[in-house]
Amino acid sequence: MTARDVDLACFGEPMMELTRIDSVAGAATYRPGYGGDTSNCAIAASRQGARVAYISAVGDDIFGHELRALWRREGVDDSAVRSESAAPTGLYIISPSPAGRDFTYYRAGSAASRYRPEHLPIDLLPRVRVVQLSGISQAVGEGPCDAGFRLIESARQAGCEVAYDTNLRLKLWSLERARAVMHGAIERCTVALPSVDDSRILTGLDDPDAIADFYLRRGPRVVALKLGADGALVATADRRERIAPMRVEAIDATGAGDTFDGAFLARLAAGDDPFEAARYANAAAALTTTGYGAVAPIPAVDAVRKLLAGHDSGMPAA
Repeated sequence: MTARDVDLACFGEPMMELTRIDSVAGAATYRPGYGGDTSNCAIAASRQGARVAYISAVGDDIFGHELRALWRREGVDDSAVRSESAAPTGLYIISPSPAGRDFTYYRAGSAASRYRPEHLPIDLLPRVRVVQLSGISQAVGEGPCDAGFRLIESARQAGCEVAYDTNLRLKLWSLERARAVMHGAIERCTVALPSVDDSRILTGLDDPDAIADFYLRRGPRVVALKLGADGALVATADRRERIAPMRVEAIDATGAGDTFDGAFLARLAAGDDPFEAARYANAAAALTTTGYGAVAPIPAVDAVRKLLAGHDSGMPAA
């Protein structure tokens, strides 16, 4: 029997990030960074000690090379990431605005958007405990959408847990198509990781318990509903629990949901029950909001355990 030596394999769209910074002379400069929801999830899981692989495609360009270097620094296996010489790596630019931040995406025709089902590393799956993908993974093109469904079916056949984060982006597709694809995918998965904001749009429901019931009826054994600043709600067929928010000095929520996913799935793969895993993930996501950007503030195990210990003892969080 094949050993499950990969705790988590994530599938999706990695991107290079440029953040606009105004210089003292009035000219703009740009600070590089990294993004992509499932890539963030993979890095978050690796920082919690999980053995992680990434499944995607990047351009054979400087941004693709930088993303590979990032994954290797973070201990994420990139051997299942394709390099495409005829397609670029996706890019997005963050610009300050009166409302907070504006995002401009350059992803049309990217290597990840050209991914197809036949590119999937099916032979990897018997070694994997948990597979994760998201709505964005399937929204960036017809090929990735089909590949996502093939991945789910192949992973289930290989005995993997399969986790799905809605991560709704209506700039990528219509609400009707997003709803059909996401709910069709969730019906085939074992773990649903929606946010409450996405779910209110996708389901038309408002109450978190009603949303949890909606997704449980579609087949997953676990629903971990992310409530943002209100914590999380975790539900199974016979138990549910509200996870209280952590008290931290939040300054930027970018990537917090991705960190929740990665930390939750890392702990699930390690043998925690969903409620233990969610308490840990809730702390990890809270710490992510104390710094800027999607990747840099993702905490490691010691920081998460320290916050949890302080919370359990009633001490104020750092």
